[in-house]
Amino acid sequence: MSDWTDAQAAALDWLKANHEGLSRDHMTIWHFHEPSWREYKSSAWYMDRLEAEGFAVERGTGGMPTAFRATWSNGEGPTIAGYAEYDAVPGQSQAPVPRRQPREGTSRHAAGHTDPHSALGIGAFAGFLAAKQAMEAHGLGGTLVFFGEPAEKLCGSKPIHAAKGFYDGLDAAISFHPHSFPALTNGCFWETTSAPLWSRMYTFECEHPETWQQGHSAGGATHQHASARAPGAIDAVCMMYTTSKMMKESMLPHTGSWAMNEFIPVAGQATSDNIAPAFGQVQFTLRAPSIEMCEAAYAVLDRNAEQVAGMTHCTWRADWVARTRAGLPNKAMAEITFRNFEKLGPPRWSDEAKDFARALQKELGTPETEAPLLAGMEKLTPPWEAEESFREQLPAWQLNYAADDYVDYTWHAPTVRLYVARPTMEARPDGARWPEWVRHAMGGVPACIDPMWSKAAEVIATTVLDLMTDAEALARAKAEFEERTGGGIGGTQWVAPLLPADFEPPIHYRWPEYVETPRGPEWTLPS
Repeated sequence: MSDWTDAQAAALDWLKANHEGLSRDHMTIWHFHEPSWREYKSSAWYMDRLEAEGFAVERGTGGMPTAFRATWSNGEGPTIAGYAEYDAVPGQSQAPVPRRQPREGTSRHAAGHTDPHSALGIGAFAGFLAAKQAMEAHGLGGTLVFFGEPAEKLCGSKPIHAAKGFYDGLDAAISFHPHSFPALTNGCFWETTSAPLWSRMYTFECEHPETWQQGHSAGGATHQHASARAPGAIDAVCMMYTTSKMMKESMLPHTGSWAMNEFIPVAGQATSDNIAPAFGQVQFTLRAPSIEMCEAAYAVLDRNAEQVAGMTHCTWRADWVARTRAGLPNKAMAEITFRNFEKLGPPRWSDEAKDFARALQKELGTPETEAPLLAGMEKLTPPWEAEESFREQLPAWQLNYAADDYVDYTWHAPTVRLYVARPTMEARPDGARWPEWVRHAMGGVPACIDPMWSKAAEVIATTVLDLMTDAEALARAKAEFEERTGGGIGGTQWVAPLLPADFEPPIHYRWPEYVETPRGPEWTLPS
Protein backbone atom coordinates (compact mmCIF):
# COMPACT_ATOMS: atom_id res chain seq x y z
CA MET A 1 0.00 0.00 0.00
CA SER A 2 3.08 2.24 -0.18
CA ASP A 3 1.77 3.90 -3.38
CA TRP A 4 -1.15 5.33 -1.47
CA THR A 5 -1.58 8.09 1.06
CA ASP A 6 -2.69 7.02 4.51
CA ALA A 7 -6.22 8.18 3.74
CA GLN A 8 -6.38 6.27 0.44
CA ALA A 9 -5.03 3.13 2.12
CA ALA A 10 -7.72 3.48 4.79
CA ALA A 11 -10.44 3.81 2.13
CA LEU A 12 -9.24 0.68 0.35
CA ASP A 13 -9.11 -1.22 3.64
CA TRP A 14 -12.69 -0.13 4.40
CA LEU A 15 -13.91 -1.36 1.02
CA LYS A 16 -12.23 -4.72 1.54
CA ALA A 17 -13.66 -5.11 5.04
CA ASN A 18 -17.20 -4.20 3.88
CA HIS A 19 -17.23 -6.08 0.57
CA GLU A 20 -19.69 -8.80 1.60
CA GLY A 21 -22.20 -6.32 2.95
CA LEU A 22 -21.93 -4.13 -0.14
CA SER A 23 -22.42 -7.21 -2.34
CA ARG A 24 -25.68 -7.90 -0.51
CA ASP A 25 -26.62 -4.24 -0.97
CA HIS A 26 -26.14 -4.57 -4.70
CA MET A 27 -28.41 -7.59 -4.84
CA THR A 28 -31.06 -5.65 -2.91
CA ILE A 29 -31.19 -2.98 -5.60
CA TRP A 30 -30.93 -5.58 -8.37
CA HIS A 31 -33.98 -7.39 -7.01
CA PHE A 32 -36.02 -4.18 -6.88
CA HIS A 33 -35.58 -3.80 -10.70
CA GLU A 34 -37.78 -0.71 -10.93
CA PRO A 35 -38.12 1.18 -14.25
CA SER A 36 -37.56 4.87 -15.06
CA TRP A 37 -39.46 7.44 -12.96
CA ARG A 38 -40.88 4.65 -10.80
CA GLU A 39 -37.81 3.71 -8.68
CA TYR A 40 -39.57 4.18 -5.34
CA LYS A 41 -37.97 1.33 -3.37
CA SER A 42 -34.50 1.84 -4.83
CA SER A 43 -34.32 5.57 -4.14
CA ALA A 44 -35.75 5.11 -0.64
CA TRP A 45 -33.08 2.52 0.12
CA TYR A 46 -30.29 4.92 -0.88
CA MET A 47 -31.78 7.85 1.00
CA ASP A 48 -32.26 5.86 4.20
CA ARG A 49 -28.73 4.44 4.02
CA LEU A 50 -27.12 7.80 3.34
CA GLU A 51 -28.95 9.35 6.27
CA ALA A 52 -27.77 6.49 8.46
CA GLU A 53 -24.20 7.19 7.25
CA GLY A 54 -24.43 10.82 8.39
CA PHE A 55 -25.41 12.56 5.14
CA ALA A 56 -28.04 15.29 5.10
CA VAL A 57 -30.53 14.12 2.48
CA GLU A 58 -32.88 16.30 0.44
CA ARG A 59 -35.61 14.06 -0.93
CA GLY A 60 -37.54 14.52 -4.15
CA THR A 61 -35.13 17.09 -5.60
CA GLY A 62 -36.19 19.11 -8.62
CA GLY A 63 -39.78 17.91 -8.29
CA MET A 64 -38.72 14.32 -9.00
CA PRO A 65 -40.07 11.91 -6.34
CA THR A 66 -37.26 9.37 -6.85
CA ALA A 67 -34.38 11.87 -6.97
CA PHE A 68 -32.28 13.13 -4.07
CA ARG A 69 -29.21 15.09 -3.01
CA ALA A 70 -27.14 13.87 -0.06
CA THR A 71 -24.47 16.13 1.46
CA TRP A 72 -21.75 15.48 4.04
CA SER A 73 -19.12 18.00 5.04
CA ASN A 74 -15.95 17.76 7.10
CA GLY A 75 -15.08 21.44 7.09
CA GLU A 76 -13.21 23.59 4.59
CA GLY A 77 -12.17 21.99 1.33
CA PRO A 78 -13.32 21.07 -2.19
CA THR A 79 -16.84 19.94 -2.99
CA ILE A 80 -16.81 16.69 -4.99
CA ALA A 81 -19.95 15.10 -6.50
CA GLY A 82 -20.95 11.65 -7.62
CA TYR A 83 -24.21 9.84 -8.14
CA ALA A 84 -26.18 6.63 -8.22
CA GLU A 85 -28.51 5.49 -10.98
CA TYR A 86 -31.00 2.71 -10.29
CA ASP A 87 -33.57 2.42 -13.08
CA ALA A 88 -34.21 -0.87 -14.86
CA VAL A 89 -35.43 -1.47 -18.43
CA PRO A 90 -38.88 -2.78 -19.42
CA GLY A 91 -38.90 -6.04 -21.35
CA GLN A 92 -35.67 -7.34 -19.80
CA SER A 93 -36.74 -9.33 -16.75
CA GLN A 94 -34.17 -12.07 -16.21
CA ALA A 95 -33.35 -14.35 -13.29
CA PRO A 96 -29.66 -14.90 -12.35
CA VAL A 97 -29.59 -18.33 -14.00
CA PRO A 98 -27.84 -19.65 -17.16
CA ARG A 99 -31.05 -19.88 -19.22
CA ARG A 100 -33.77 -17.54 -20.43
CA GLN A 101 -36.02 -17.21 -17.40
CA PRO A 102 -37.82 -14.11 -16.15
CA ARG A 103 -37.57 -13.29 -12.47
CA GLU A 104 -39.96 -15.19 -10.26
CA GLY A 105 -43.41 -13.64 -10.31
CA THR A 106 -42.82 -11.59 -13.47
CA SER A 107 -43.17 -11.98 -17.20
CA ARG A 108 -40.34 -11.40 -19.68
CA HIS A 109 -41.98 -8.04 -20.41
CA ALA A 110 -41.26 -6.74 -16.92
CA ALA A 111 -38.23 -4.60 -16.09
CA GLY A 112 -34.72 -5.85 -15.42
CA HIS A 113 -31.29 -4.30 -14.95
CA THR A 114 -29.34 -4.19 -18.18
CA ASP A 115 -26.21 -1.96 -17.89
CA PRO A 116 -26.69 -2.74 -14.90
CA HIS A 117 -27.57 0.42 -13.01
CA SER A 118 -27.81 -1.57 -9.80
CA ALA A 119 -24.03 -2.09 -9.93
CA LEU A 120 -23.36 1.41 -11.24
CA GLY A 121 -25.11 2.87 -8.22
CA ILE A 122 -23.49 0.62 -5.62
CA GLY A 123 -20.01 1.16 -7.08
CA ALA A 124 -20.32 4.93 -6.78
CA PHE A 125 -22.07 4.70 -3.40
CA ALA A 126 -19.36 2.44 -1.97
CA GLY A 127 -16.59 4.69 -3.32
CA PHE A 128 -18.07 7.79 -1.69
CA LEU A 129 -18.70 6.00 1.62
CA ALA A 130 -15.09 4.78 1.66
CA ALA A 131 -13.82 8.31 0.97
CA LYS A 132 -16.02 9.66 3.78
CA GLN A 133 -14.66 7.11 6.27
CA ALA A 134 -11.09 8.03 5.31
CA MET A 135 -11.75 11.77 5.51
CA GLU A 136 -13.17 11.35 9.01
CA ALA A 137 -10.34 9.12 10.20
CA HIS A 138 -7.59 11.39 8.83
CA GLY A 139 -9.14 14.79 9.38
CA LEU A 140 -9.42 15.77 5.71
CA GLY A 141 -11.59 18.79 5.01
CA GLY A 142 -14.09 18.91 2.18
CA THR A 143 -17.65 18.18 1.15
CA LEU A 144 -19.16 15.13 -0.54
CA VAL A 145 -22.36 15.53 -2.54
CA PHE A 146 -24.03 12.33 -3.69
CA PHE A 147 -27.03 12.53 -6.02
CA GLY A 148 -29.77 10.06 -6.75
CA GLU A 149 -30.39 10.24 -10.51
CA PRO A 150 -33.54 8.43 -11.71
CA ALA A 151 -34.59 7.60 -15.26
CA GLU A 152 -31.17 7.53 -16.89
CA LYS A 153 -32.55 5.31 -19.65
CA LEU A 154 -34.71 8.28 -20.58
CA CYS A 155 -31.87 10.75 -19.89
CA GLY A 156 -34.25 12.10 -17.33
CA SER A 157 -32.98 13.62 -14.11
CA LYS A 158 -29.59 15.20 -14.77
CA PRO A 159 -30.70 17.89 -17.26
CA ILE A 160 -33.46 18.76 -14.77
CA HIS A 161 -31.06 18.94 -11.82
CA ALA A 162 -28.72 21.08 -13.92
CA ALA A 163 -31.48 23.47 -15.02
CA LYS A 164 -32.64 23.95 -11.44
CA GLY A 165 -29.17 24.76 -10.11
CA PHE A 166 -28.34 21.59 -8.20
CA TYR A 167 -24.87 21.34 -9.76
CA ASP A 168 -23.90 24.90 -8.89
CA GLY A 169 -20.93 25.19 -6.55
CA LEU A 170 -19.28 21.84 -7.36
CA ASP A 171 -15.50 21.73 -7.71
CA ALA A 172 -15.44 18.40 -9.59
CA ALA A 173 -17.64 15.41 -10.40
CA ILE A 174 -17.07 11.71 -11.02
CA SER A 175 -19.30 9.79 -13.42
CA PHE A 176 -18.96 6.00 -13.52
CA HIS A 177 -20.51 3.52 -15.96
CA PRO A 178 -20.04 -0.20 -16.68
CA HIS A 179 -18.74 -0.91 -20.19
CA SER A 180 -17.96 -3.75 -22.58
CA PHE A 181 -16.67 -1.96 -25.68
CA PRO A 182 -13.05 -3.22 -25.82
CA ALA A 183 -11.47 0.15 -26.59
CA LEU A 184 -13.17 1.83 -23.64
CA THR A 185 -13.11 -0.99 -21.13
CA ASN A 186 -11.27 -0.05 -17.93
CA GLY A 187 -10.42 3.53 -18.74
CA CYS A 188 -11.85 7.03 -19.16
CA PHE A 189 -13.22 9.25 -21.88
CA TRP A 190 -10.53 11.50 -23.33
CA GLU A 191 -11.73 13.87 -26.07
CA THR A 192 -14.72 12.12 -27.67
CA THR A 193 -17.71 12.14 -25.30
CA SER A 194 -21.42 11.33 -25.24
CA ALA A 195 -23.79 13.05 -27.66
CA PRO A 196 -27.03 14.91 -26.96
CA LEU A 197 -30.28 13.04 -26.44
CA TRP A 198 -33.57 14.83 -26.99
CA SER A 199 -36.97 13.32 -26.32
CA ARG A 200 -40.38 14.88 -26.96
CA MET A 201 -43.91 13.68 -26.24
CA TYR A 202 -46.53 14.52 -28.87
CA THR A 203 -50.10 14.64 -27.54
CA PHE A 204 -53.17 14.61 -29.79
CA GLU A 205 -56.69 15.36 -28.56
CA CYS A 206 -59.98 15.30 -30.44
CA GLU A 207 -61.67 17.96 -28.34
CA HIS A 208 -64.67 18.76 -30.54
CA PRO A 209 -65.60 15.74 -32.66
CA GLU A 210 -69.05 17.23 -33.31
CA THR A 211 -67.58 19.94 -35.54
CA TRP A 212 -66.15 17.41 -38.00
CA GLN A 213 -68.09 17.90 -41.28
CA GLN A 214 -70.67 19.89 -39.36
CA GLY A 215 -73.96 20.23 -41.21
CA HIS A 216 -73.36 17.15 -43.37
CA SER A 217 -75.15 14.34 -41.50
CA ALA A 218 -76.32 11.43 -43.63
CA GLY A 219 -79.68 12.06 -45.31
CA GLY A 220 -80.54 14.85 -42.93
CA ALA A 221 -80.62 12.48 -39.94
CA THR A 222 -80.17 14.17 -36.62
CA HIS A 223 -78.82 11.16 -34.70
CA GLN A 224 -75.05 11.49 -34.20
CA HIS A 225 -74.49 7.81 -35.04
CA ALA A 226 -75.48 8.58 -38.60
CA SER A 227 -72.93 11.36 -38.98
CA ALA A 228 -69.38 10.97 -40.22
CA ARG A 229 -67.10 10.35 -37.26
CA ALA A 230 -64.01 12.46 -36.75
CA PRO A 231 -60.83 10.40 -37.29
CA GLY A 232 -59.58 11.28 -33.79
CA ALA A 233 -56.51 10.53 -31.71
CA ILE A 234 -55.80 6.92 -32.73
CA ASP A 235 -55.50 7.95 -36.34
CA ALA A 236 -53.37 10.91 -35.31
CA VAL A 237 -50.91 8.70 -33.42
CA CYS A 238 -50.79 6.14 -36.24
CA MET A 239 -50.22 8.79 -38.89
CA MET A 240 -47.60 10.59 -36.79
CA TYR A 241 -45.77 7.30 -36.26
CA THR A 242 -45.84 6.12 -39.88
CA THR A 243 -45.26 9.53 -41.47
CA SER A 244 -42.24 10.21 -39.27
CA LYS A 245 -40.89 6.73 -39.97
CA MET A 246 -41.17 7.35 -43.71
CA MET A 247 -39.49 10.73 -43.43
CA LYS A 248 -36.68 9.61 -41.11
CA GLU A 249 -34.11 9.32 -43.90
CA SER A 250 -34.87 12.92 -44.89
CA MET A 251 -34.48 14.43 -41.42
CA LEU A 252 -30.71 14.46 -41.17
CA PRO A 253 -27.63 14.04 -43.39
CA HIS A 254 -26.51 10.51 -44.19
CA THR A 255 -23.32 10.87 -42.19
CA GLY A 256 -22.39 10.36 -38.58
CA SER A 257 -24.21 8.09 -36.18
CA TRP A 258 -27.71 8.98 -35.08
CA ALA A 259 -30.81 7.05 -34.10
CA MET A 260 -34.48 7.78 -33.46
CA ASN A 261 -36.88 5.60 -31.49
CA GLU A 262 -40.58 5.77 -30.72
CA PHE A 263 -42.83 4.87 -27.79
CA ILE A 264 -46.64 4.99 -27.62
CA PRO A 265 -47.83 5.30 -23.99
CA VAL A 266 -51.48 5.97 -24.87
CA ALA A 267 -53.06 4.77 -28.09
CA GLY A 268 -56.45 6.43 -28.17
CA GLN A 269 -58.82 5.91 -25.26
CA ALA A 270 -61.73 4.80 -27.45
CA THR A 271 -64.48 2.92 -25.62
CA SER A 272 -67.11 2.85 -28.32
CA ASP A 273 -67.05 2.16 -32.02
CA ASN A 274 -69.05 5.28 -32.85
CA ILE A 275 -67.18 7.82 -30.73
CA ALA A 276 -64.02 9.49 -31.91
CA PRO A 277 -60.92 8.44 -29.93
CA ALA A 278 -60.22 11.42 -27.71
CA PHE A 279 -56.58 11.20 -26.60
CA GLY A 280 -53.31 9.68 -27.79
CA GLN A 281 -49.57 10.17 -27.30
CA VAL A 282 -46.38 9.17 -29.08
CA GLN A 283 -42.83 9.88 -27.89
CA PHE A 284 -39.87 10.39 -30.22
CA THR A 285 -36.35 10.07 -28.82
CA LEU A 286 -33.28 11.11 -30.82
CA ARG A 287 -29.56 10.56 -30.27
CA ALA A 288 -27.51 12.74 -32.61
CA PRO A 289 -23.95 14.10 -32.62
CA SER A 290 -24.87 17.78 -32.23
CA ILE A 291 -27.53 20.14 -30.92
CA GLU A 292 -27.97 21.52 -34.44
CA MET A 293 -28.89 18.07 -35.76
CA CYS A 294 -31.39 17.62 -32.93
CA GLU A 295 -33.00 20.95 -33.76
CA ALA A 296 -33.33 19.99 -37.43
CA ALA A 297 -34.99 16.65 -36.70
CA TYR A 298 -37.54 18.07 -34.28
CA ALA A 299 -38.45 20.81 -36.73
CA VAL A 300 -39.54 18.02 -39.09
CA LEU A 301 -41.45 16.22 -36.32
CA ASP A 302 -43.26 19.40 -35.32
CA ARG A 303 -44.34 19.98 -38.93
CA ASN A 304 -45.57 16.41 -39.13
CA ALA A 305 -47.60 16.86 -35.95
CA GLU A 306 -49.20 20.03 -37.30
CA GLN A 307 -50.26 18.32 -40.53
CA VAL A 308 -51.46 15.15 -38.82
CA ALA A 309 -53.54 17.10 -36.34
CA GLY A 310 -55.26 18.95 -39.16
CA MET A 311 -56.09 15.74 -41.01
CA THR A 312 -57.50 13.99 -37.94
CA HIS A 313 -59.46 16.91 -36.44
CA CYS A 314 -57.23 17.03 -33.36
CA THR A 315 -55.29 19.59 -31.45
CA TRP A 316 -51.66 18.83 -30.69
CA ARG A 317 -48.90 19.85 -28.38
CA ALA A 318 -45.30 18.79 -27.88
CA ASP A 319 -43.59 18.63 -24.48
CA TRP A 320 -39.96 17.85 -23.71
CA VAL A 321 -39.21 14.66 -21.81
CA ALA A 322 -35.42 15.04 -21.98
CA ARG A 323 -33.00 17.50 -23.56
CA THR A 324 -29.29 17.05 -22.88
CA ARG A 325 -26.17 18.82 -24.05
CA ALA A 326 -23.12 17.15 -25.59
CA GLY A 327 -20.40 16.14 -23.15
CA LEU A 328 -17.51 18.45 -22.30
CA PRO A 329 -14.21 16.56 -21.93
CA ASN A 330 -11.68 17.14 -19.18
CA LYS A 331 -8.33 15.44 -19.76
CA ALA A 332 -6.92 16.54 -16.42
CA MET A 333 -9.70 14.69 -14.59
CA ALA A 334 -9.15 11.63 -16.78
CA GLU A 335 -5.42 11.66 -15.95
CA ILE A 336 -6.05 11.88 -12.19
CA THR A 337 -8.56 9.03 -12.33
CA PHE A 338 -6.62 6.74 -14.62
CA ARG A 339 -3.47 7.17 -12.53
CA ASN A 340 -5.33 5.52 -9.66
CA PHE A 341 -6.76 2.86 -11.94
CA GLU A 342 -3.22 1.94 -13.01
CA LYS A 343 -2.10 1.58 -9.40
CA LEU A 344 -5.09 -0.62 -8.58
CA GLY A 345 -4.97 -2.76 -11.69
CA PRO A 346 -7.95 -4.10 -13.66
CA PRO A 347 -10.77 -6.18 -12.22
CA ARG A 348 -10.28 -9.94 -12.10
CA TRP A 349 -12.84 -12.70 -12.46
CA SER A 350 -12.84 -15.93 -10.48
CA ASP A 351 -13.31 -19.52 -11.58
CA GLU A 352 -16.87 -19.30 -10.24
CA ALA A 353 -17.66 -16.51 -12.69
CA LYS A 354 -16.09 -18.44 -15.54
CA ASP A 355 -18.08 -21.55 -14.59
CA PHE A 356 -21.28 -19.52 -14.91
CA ALA A 357 -20.13 -18.26 -18.31
CA ARG A 358 -19.43 -21.83 -19.45
CA ALA A 359 -22.93 -22.82 -18.31
CA LEU A 360 -24.23 -20.09 -20.62
CA GLN A 361 -22.16 -21.49 -23.47
CA LYS A 362 -23.61 -24.94 -22.86
CA GLU A 363 -27.17 -23.63 -22.69
CA LEU A 364 -26.82 -21.89 -26.04
CA GLY A 365 -25.10 -24.78 -27.80
CA THR A 366 -21.62 -23.32 -28.23
CA PRO A 367 -18.37 -25.07 -27.25
CA GLU A 368 -17.36 -24.59 -23.63
CA THR A 369 -14.00 -22.85 -23.50
CA GLU A 370 -11.29 -22.34 -20.92
CA ALA A 371 -11.61 -18.55 -21.26
CA PRO A 372 -15.32 -17.85 -21.84
CA LEU A 373 -15.15 -14.17 -20.82
CA LEU A 374 -13.91 -11.33 -23.01
CA ALA A 375 -10.15 -11.03 -22.64
CA GLY A 376 -10.22 -7.24 -22.60
CA MET A 377 -12.19 -7.25 -19.35
CA GLU A 378 -8.93 -7.74 -17.45
CA LYS A 379 -6.92 -5.14 -19.36
CA LEU A 380 -6.45 -1.42 -18.77
CA THR A 381 -6.58 0.96 -21.72
CA PRO A 382 -5.07 4.45 -21.31
CA PRO A 383 -7.61 7.13 -22.28
CA TRP A 384 -5.49 8.47 -25.14
CA GLU A 385 -5.21 4.98 -26.65
CA ALA A 386 -8.93 4.39 -26.24
CA GLU A 387 -9.55 7.69 -28.00
CA GLU A 388 -7.49 6.61 -31.00
CA SER A 389 -9.40 3.35 -31.31
CA PHE A 390 -12.74 5.07 -30.76
CA ARG A 391 -12.08 7.64 -33.48
CA GLU A 392 -11.56 4.92 -36.08
CA GLN A 393 -15.31 4.25 -36.22
CA LEU A 394 -16.41 7.91 -36.44
CA PRO A 395 -16.20 10.57 -39.15
CA ALA A 396 -13.60 13.25 -38.42
CA TRP A 397 -16.20 15.95 -37.80
CA GLN A 398 -18.18 13.93 -35.23
CA LEU A 399 -17.09 14.82 -31.69
CA ASN A 400 -19.76 12.95 -29.74
CA TYR A 401 -21.22 9.46 -29.81
CA ALA A 402 -24.18 7.55 -28.23
CA ALA A 403 -25.86 9.35 -25.32
CA ASP A 404 -26.05 9.57 -21.55
CA ASP A 405 -27.33 12.37 -19.37
CA TYR A 406 -24.12 12.53 -17.28
CA VAL A 407 -23.09 15.15 -19.85
CA ASP A 408 -25.03 17.79 -17.94
CA TYR A 409 -22.55 17.54 -15.06
CA THR A 410 -19.69 18.35 -17.44
CA TRP A 411 -20.90 21.93 -18.05
CA HIS A 412 -20.98 22.79 -14.35
CA ALA A 413 -17.74 21.28 -13.03
CA PRO A 414 -14.69 19.38 -14.27
CA THR A 415 -16.02 15.84 -14.76
CA VAL A 416 -14.45 12.48 -15.48
CA ARG A 417 -16.27 9.66 -17.21
CA LEU A 418 -14.90 6.41 -15.73
CA TYR A 419 -15.52 3.05 -17.39
CA VAL A 420 -14.98 -0.33 -15.72
CA ALA A 421 -15.45 -3.65 -17.50
CA ARG A 422 -18.71 -5.45 -16.98
CA PRO A 423 -18.87 -9.25 -17.36
CA THR A 424 -19.11 -9.98 -21.07
CA MET A 425 -18.94 -13.22 -23.03
CA GLU A 426 -16.21 -13.87 -25.55
CA ALA A 427 -17.45 -13.80 -29.13
CA ARG A 428 -19.29 -16.89 -30.34
CA PRO A 429 -17.37 -19.04 -32.84
CA ASP A 430 -20.29 -18.90 -35.28
CA GLY A 431 -20.26 -15.10 -35.25
CA ALA A 432 -23.82 -14.86 -33.90
CA ARG A 433 -24.71 -12.38 -31.17
CA TRP A 434 -25.32 -13.54 -27.64
CA PRO A 435 -28.91 -12.91 -26.54
CA GLU A 436 -29.33 -9.83 -24.34
CA TRP A 437 -30.56 -11.92 -21.42
CA VAL A 438 -27.07 -13.45 -21.10
CA ARG A 439 -25.57 -10.18 -19.87
CA HIS A 440 -28.58 -9.44 -17.74
CA ALA A 441 -28.30 -12.81 -16.00
CA MET A 442 -24.63 -12.21 -15.17
CA GLY A 443 -25.59 -8.87 -13.62
CA GLY A 444 -27.41 -10.77 -10.86
CA VAL A 445 -24.61 -13.25 -10.10
CA PRO A 446 -22.24 -11.82 -7.44
CA ALA A 447 -19.20 -13.71 -8.75
CA CYS A 448 -19.77 -12.12 -12.16
CA ILE A 449 -20.78 -8.58 -11.24
CA ASP A 450 -18.93 -7.84 -7.97
CA PRO A 451 -15.46 -7.43 -9.56
CA MET A 452 -16.82 -4.61 -11.68
CA TRP A 453 -18.55 -2.43 -9.09
CA SER A 454 -15.93 -3.11 -6.41
CA LYS A 455 -13.10 -1.99 -8.72
CA ALA A 456 -15.08 1.12 -9.59
CA ALA A 457 -15.49 1.84 -5.88
CA GLU A 458 -11.72 1.63 -5.37
CA VAL A 459 -10.99 3.99 -8.26
CA ILE A 460 -13.68 6.45 -7.15
CA ALA A 461 -12.61 6.49 -3.49
CA THR A 462 -8.92 7.07 -4.26
CA THR A 463 -9.77 9.72 -6.86
CA VAL A 464 -12.09 11.61 -4.49
CA LEU A 465 -9.30 11.69 -1.92
CA ASP A 466 -6.81 12.93 -4.52
CA LEU A 467 -9.18 15.75 -5.42
CA MET A 468 -9.56 16.62 -1.74
CA THR A 469 -5.81 16.77 -1.06
CA ASP A 470 -3.98 17.52 -4.32
CA ALA A 471 -4.74 21.20 -4.85
CA GLU A 472 -2.48 21.39 -7.90
CA ALA A 473 -4.23 18.52 -9.70
CA LEU A 474 -7.67 19.97 -9.00
CA ALA A 475 -6.46 23.39 -10.18
CA ARG A 476 -5.37 21.85 -13.52
CA ALA A 477 -8.82 20.32 -13.97
CA LYS A 478 -10.49 23.64 -13.17
CA ALA A 479 -8.18 25.53 -15.53
CA GLU A 480 -9.08 23.16 -18.36
CA PHE A 481 -12.78 23.62 -17.58
CA GLU A 482 -12.33 27.39 -17.71
CA GLU A 483 -10.50 27.16 -21.03
CA ARG A 484 -13.00 24.84 -22.69
CA THR A 485 -15.98 26.95 -21.58
CA GLY A 486 -14.39 30.30 -22.40
CA GLY A 487 -14.40 31.47 -18.82
CA GLY A 488 -16.34 28.90 -16.83
CA ILE A 489 -20.08 28.93 -16.21
CA GLY A 490 -21.55 31.70 -18.36
CA GLY A 491 -18.36 31.88 -20.46
CA THR A 492 -18.17 32.48 -24.19
CA GLN A 493 -18.07 28.75 -25.03
CA TRP A 494 -20.34 27.59 -22.21
CA VAL A 495 -23.62 25.88 -23.13
CA ALA A 496 -26.45 26.61 -20.72
CA PRO A 497 -29.00 23.95 -19.67
CA LEU A 498 -31.45 23.23 -22.47
CA LEU A 499 -34.46 22.94 -20.15
CA PRO A 500 -35.94 25.97 -18.32
CA ALA A 501 -35.49 26.36 -14.58
CA ASP A 502 -39.25 25.89 -14.06
CA PHE A 503 -39.38 22.68 -16.10
CA GLU A 504 -41.88 20.17 -14.72
CA PRO A 505 -40.42 16.64 -14.61
CA PRO A 506 -42.25 14.21 -16.94
CA ILE A 507 -43.35 11.93 -14.12
CA HIS A 508 -47.06 12.02 -14.98
CA TYR A 509 -46.92 10.03 -18.22
CA ARG A 510 -48.04 6.39 -18.46
CA TRP A 511 -44.60 4.90 -17.95
CA PRO A 512 -44.44 1.12 -17.37
CA GLU A 513 -44.28 0.26 -13.69
CA TYR A 514 -45.01 -2.21 -10.90
CA VAL A 515 -48.23 -1.64 -8.98
CA GLU A 516 -49.63 -3.11 -5.80
CA THR A 517 -52.96 -4.94 -6.17
CA PRO A 518 -55.05 -7.21 -3.91
CA ARG A 519 -53.34 -10.00 -5.84
CA GLY A 520 -49.90 -8.69 -4.94
CA PRO A 521 -47.41 -6.71 -7.08
CA GLU A 522 -48.12 -6.70 -10.80
CA TRP A 523 -46.25 -5.37 -13.82
CA THR A 524 -48.26 -3.02 -15.99
CA LEU A 525 -47.72 -1.70 -19.49
CA PRO A 526 -49.41 1.49 -20.68
CA SER A 527 -52.47 0.85 -22.74
